[in-house]
Amino acid sequence: MSTAEQQYVKMTKTPIGRLIITLSIPTIISMLITNIYNVVDTAFVGRLGTSASGAVGVVFGFMAIIQAFGFMFGQGGGSIVSRLLGNRQVEQATTTASTAFFCSLFMGVVISLFGFVTLDTLVLWLGSTPTIAPYAKAYIVYILVAAPFMTTSFTMNNLLRYEGKAALGMVGLLTGSILNIAGDYILMFVLHMGIGGAGLSTCLSQMVSWGILLSMFLREKTTSRIRFAAAKFHRALLADIALTGLPSLLRQMLNSVTTILLNVLAAYYGDQAVAAMSIVNRVTFFVFSIALGMGQGYQPVCAFNFGAHRYRRVRKALWFTLISGEIFIILASAGVLCFPDEIIRVFRDDPLVVEVAHRALILQMLVLPTLPLCVVTEMTFQCTGKKMGAAVLSSLRGGVFFVPALVILSKVRGLAGIQEAQPLAYVLAFCVSILFLIGYLRRMPKEDEPAQSPRTS
Repeated sequence: MSTAEQQYVKMTKTPIGRLIITLSIPTIISMLITNIYNVVDTAFVGRLGTSASGAVGVVFGFMAIIQAFGFMFGQGGGSIVSRLLGNRQVEQATTTASTAFFCSLFMGVVISLFGFVTLDTLVLWLGSTPTIAPYAKAYIVYILVAAPFMTTSFTMNNLLRYEGKAALGMVGLLTGSILNIAGDYILMFVLHMGIGGAGLSTCLSQMVSWGILLSMFLREKTTSRIRFAAAKFHRALLADIALTGLPSLLRQMLNSVTTILLNVLAAYYGDQAVAAMSIVNRVTFFVFSIALGMGQGYQPVCAFNFGAHRYRRVRKALWFTLISGEIFIILASAGVLCFPDEIIRVFRDDPLVVEVAHRALILQMLVLPTLPLCVVTEMTFQCTGKKMGAAVLSSLRGGVFFVPALVILSKVRGLAGIQEAQPLAYVLAFCVSILFLIGYLRRMPKEDEPAQSPRTS
């Protein structure tokens, strides 16, 4: 039995719960290690002062833009690859993976060049205060060098996940994150490079991670391959990848824009407010990462089985992921609610920072259980090729609801409004997502269709 056929049997025959957990564990480990790095990085930088801590939050918004394009090509290409493999079209899967990779590389180079040309203005656009700007500039120059490696690393990791090879992606991300943590300490405190050391450490670790991920495709550890000769920059394929990945781009870009907007509005209340909201966002994402990892284990199962016309497995996978995510989020949120101030002080033991972050963190944790349904619904639409529905859903939490809420509430209620905007957006997005999910499940075929015969072209 060929490798492609073995993968087909695994994705269409393995019991749903076991399959999703198996695919989720590497992703969850990768996300936890990455988030542990973020915690350690923020804690290390926090030792340099409140302005340095705020700079990390400011640059994080730009890094989210880099990630957005990597995810667009990775999730757009990956969703198509998974459905093609489910339909046993291996050569077309290789063409799609290769095209997505080189498009991502090109975009990374464009972002890097743009950043260097506009460097002085860029840090101000991102929401830096006059005291934060020097730290942000020292940090972001290394991120700009790493941009092409970052976009393509995100793309390759998503391609691996959608093939059902999340464990291979974990190796690259895990190695990069561990090197990043060690590099932070050495460069920042042993070599006394300050916040620039944190940026250089991120740059070097991203390059190592990139090399490991690329080797998985070059050493034929995957069903699809990455080869320049296989890439086809035809309008139809480029549009299919871009439109399928558009929800990921919208979600990530809106997250970046709202992070920047949040920093700009919080800056009116001082560096402590910027640092506080940055800390709250990191804690919230850390708590949500395991449930999100479960969802990312669901994505290849959903896309592959949809491509194979195994609709009953798609339904089972959806409900398993949703229920598992809700259980974890409720337990994790309750844990944070028991020790909010202690958690905040891990990042920055500043009374003003703790005061601002406390209320925002409490509000975020109270509404966090609304997120699993929103995210699983978005993923289902994207994985099954429902491009417009996925695009609409992905824009709700970070754009359609959050931006107006942030602007209006900040004017009406000041800092309290800034703290309340994201929780309100979560609740509104939850209400809309329920309607989308009910409609989708009613339309999806209830019975499976005959399997396709193996083919490569």
